[in-house]
Amino acid sequence: MAGGKVSARQKMINLMYLVFIAMMAMNMSKEVLSAFGLMEAKFADSNVATIDRNDKLLTELETKGKENPKEFKAPAAKAQKVKIVSDKFYAYLEELKKDLLKEGKYTVDAETGKLPFEAMDKTDILDEAWFTGDGLTKKGKEVMAKIEEYKGEINAILATDENYRGKAEEFAKTFSTAKVTNKDGKEIDWLAYHYQGFPAIASYTKLTAMQNDIKVTESDMFSLFLGNIVTEATTLNNYKAIVLADKSAFFAGEKFQGKVVIGKYADVPPTKLVVQGKEVNLSEAIDDSGAATLDFNVGNVGEHEIKGEFTFIENNKELKIPIIANYVVVPKPNSATISADKMNVVYRGVNNPMTISFAGVADNKVNATAPGLTKKGTGKYNMKPSTGTEVKINVSATLDDGSRVGDSKTFRIKEIPSPTGYFRGLSGAQKMSKSGVEKGTVKADFESFDFEFPLRVTQFDFKVPGQPTITVRGSKLDSNAKNALKRARRGQTVQIINIKAKPVNPGPLIKKVSPVIIEITN
Repeated sequence: MAGGKVSARQKMINLMYLVFIAMMAMNMSKEVLSAFGLMEAKFADSNVATIDRNDKLLTELETKGKENPKEFKAPAAKAQKVKIVSDKFYAYLEELKKDLLKEGKYTVDAETGKLPFEAMDKTDILDEAWFTGDGLTKKGKEVMAKIEEYKGEINAILATDENYRGKAEEFAKTFSTAKVTNKDGKEIDWLAYHYQGFPAIASYTKLTAMQNDIKVTESDMFSLFLGNIVTEATTLNNYKAIVLADKSAFFAGEKFQGKVVIGKYADVPPTKLVVQGKEVNLSEAIDDSGAATLDFNVGNVGEHEIKGEFTFIENNKELKIPIIANYVVVPKPNSATISADKMNVVYRGVNNPMTISFAGVADNKVNATAPGLTKKGTGKYNMKPSTGTEVKINVSATLDDGSRVGDSKTFRIKEIPSPTGYFRGLSGAQKMSKSGVEKGTVKADFESFDFEFPLRVTQFDFKVPGQPTITVRGSKLDSNAKNALKRARRGQTVQIINIKAKPVNPGPLIKKVSPVIIEITN
């Protein structure tokens, strides 16, 4: 449309980003994280160019509104409303991006101006900020409310004219927040499907992509308002060659697969098609919609450019339309990500939560095995080692082409630490009155241990100087121990020793519990 045409690269990005984000697994290799960064940079560059183009379109509308108010005043006013609504939502997304960088402690390189793509692998920033259980946090609800607010304001503008029905339907599809069906056939809430469990750079890129949708929508609407007066020329010079890749990042050695189309899927049969310097057989490549199917080796890891041209006949003359687009090749995964959620070792006799995945491979195609390892969810496992000093976890994965890759990692097995004895919540050497000692309860617990592992005291010895040691069953002083306590003098120390404890739930044997020494104060 007049003044509102979008470049081939930008259109490619707009059509590709959902596929690109969805194909990446939770734990990323540095190359994949960098690929996300490349795409984010492209979105950001596209946004800058689109903002500049939109400003020129708006200026043109405002000028025409002053010169010819009868025809242009109303469209110019609508365009101004669209800009206000778009700028407000665009700025809100920019604040979300800043918050993400702040929480992740990521900073832009002062020399290159780039984000630390390879370091932005955290998946818990938005998970903790936006999601809680099966629902949304206050912030998550705010994000959805802002999206719906933006949609409502744009729809209110489009609802003013029946001629805008087509744009309203297109807008609804672009910003749909309906539940999404995953590969397992389960319906997932829109926000969780697109943002939960993804590394920081993927979420950051997705927010930039949404900003791109905002600015492209704004551009389309400005052109639509101009289109009420200006008739778009039908010459093929106004069309662009658009590359639609089946996916936007490929493993090394794969073939690039996608389509090249002209304009809005115009059914205009070309006379010649050249891609990457080679002429393509039109009878095999062109379908009934005018789209050309591409099929060539993608090359080495890195960013690549697609070059070529369509040739058409117009007014009995050859019209050549260039094909220019980009894609990114990422390496095949050859190592698994195996990490203990709590620490770098695993403890004997307890469930050690672990996350196991293979970069770029769906969870249902990943298999992890080891003695004591059980799966409890997508990418989530429990490791409960029993014997030995080490445990080796083996992971294998099946790639899309049917080939298999594998990796392994060995973890040290440690015994759970010795518990600490407590009396009235205090440990070690303490001072206390006789009445305080008489009422107290003996407990045992682990200090600085990351696992929930409650203990129950079953027996302890109570020692008063000059008197026989008394063995007490349970966790509180019995009558014999209380009688011995009454004969203790001020300044003497009584000892709670040989504390025996058992796990509340089935678990390993507990080591010796540290004693509690109490100085009598009265």
